[in-house]
Amino acid sequence: MLVVWCPDWPVTAAGAAAALLPGRPIAVVAGNLVVAASALARAEGVRRGMRRREAQGRCPELVVFTDDPERDARLFEPVAAAVEELAVGVEIVRPGIVAVPARGPAGYFGGEEVAAERIIDQVATRTGAECQVGIADGLFAAVLAAHRGLVVAPGASPGFLAPLSIRELHRPAEGLDRVDLVDLLRRLGLRTLGAFAGVPERDVSARFGVPAVLAHRQAAGVEERPPDRRRPPPELAVAQALDPPVERIDAAAFVARTMAERLHAGLAAHGLACTRLGILAATAHGEERERVWRCAEPLTPSGIADRVRWQLDGWLRGTTLSAGVTQLRLEPVEVIEGHALQLDLWRGEGRAEADERAGRAMVHVQGLLGPDAVVTPVLGGGRDPGERVRLVPWGDERSPAADPRAPWPGVLPAPSPAVVPRKPLPAKVVDPKGRAVDLTARDELTGSPSHVSVDGGRPRKVLAWAGPWSTKERWWAEPTRRTRLQVLLEESEKDIQTALLLVLANESWTVEGMYD
Repeated sequence: MLVVWCPDWPVTAAGAAAALLPGRPIAVVAGNLVVAASALARAEGVRRGMRRREAQGRCPELVVFTDDPERDARLFEPVAAAVEELAVGVEIVRPGIVAVPARGPAGYFGGEEVAAERIIDQVATRTGAECQVGIADGLFAAVLAAHRGLVVAPGASPGFLAPLSIRELHRPAEGLDRVDLVDLLRRLGLRTLGAFAGVPERDVSARFGVPAVLAHRQAAGVEERPPDRRRPPPELAVAQALDPPVERIDAAAFVARTMAERLHAGLAAHGLACTRLGILAATAHGEERERVWRCAEPLTPSGIADRVRWQLDGWLRGTTLSAGVTQLRLEPVEVIEGHALQLDLWRGEGRAEADERAGRAMVHVQGLLGPDAVVTPVLGGGRDPGERVRLVPWGDERSPAADPRAPWPGVLPAPSPAVVPRKPLPAKVVDPKGRAVDLTARDELTGSPSHVSVDGGRPRKVLAWAGPWSTKERWWAEPTRRTRLQVLLEESEKDIQTALLLVLANESWTVEGMYD
């Protein structure tokens, strides 16, 4: 594969759209986090994933733009068109990266190095954009080669990848969010792609699951998509005549959404999902344009609609087309088995569509407020209610912090508290004589609980209590004794009858749960 990479493309596109003069540090943010930064901004300490305020603190002159995928795709279209003048079969991996089979341009221009130089000059002449070209076996290796401006000989991709950092597997901009996997591999001592590739694939599948197998094959330099991928039947393509011709992006967005739903429904009926989407357009003047978009994950209806809208935006706002679009055709160039996208047997189509709309709304909120603004609770293993619940950002893998099936001696028996405060509330427990209730060396209470006050509130009478139950944690280091006590407090004018889970640790009582 031959890959053309335009460094920091979101930054380049944002600066070009704002007609910003060069020489200013730029950052692009989404959800208050930096997703791209120019070289000048990085020189001042601005990094990807940094919060906006921290980035502006490190670089007061920083010019900040909001992330806009439509802008990036629209302004990248001239780059893709420039590459297409010298090589056929151009695929847009994402705005900023295009891929093309290397055999055609290498054979035509007399070598891979010569072809790379010609494409770099072509892009610079046609668009003024800077780019780098990399050639290697497979898309993953070719992208990393482009980042370094290298031409890797056929068959040498495993050796090229072996010394690279394991962090190269985490590529969120290309739909490969593997931060948890990379962190786990690093903690296991696998710090290079070669070290990870040396682990047998069957062990990777058994220990880390199917998603890690794809990452393992990429680290080993194995092409992630075999060349004999299934081609869908011709009748699955979706075409539509547009009368009147589409000349505005709002009309294009409506057409894109309608055709995307039709294409996805047709594929789902055959148990398929699209991973490479062909978009073909024709105008009243006889002009025809075609572009192929590649995606790491199977495209959903919203994903198809976004790419169609971005592509039409690039064609309509640029100088590519001299008239409105009269014919539009969507072709699933490459498909995979779509079992994961089929509708749930019991929930039905309406429920599945509602879930997808809700998911898009969650992602939109994350884009506005940050990835941690929308979380999902996941119940795992543990002894106390607070340590059993893990809040996972929407879209991340919903894996528990600890295995719930493992034995947990001393676990709190059912029922569990209905409410678990984020931070345990301080409490005071006294006996009938007003003395603080503590624990003896035999794990017995020094007196019967009579009144309980929570967070400085007035004392309330204890109607019933159960316990205590003591556990010793971290016995191999500095053991900590935690004693649990359940109490039922009387009803008052301001408070209803309340059941609490109290915990005694480090000679202090706290409330760690409230029952209904």
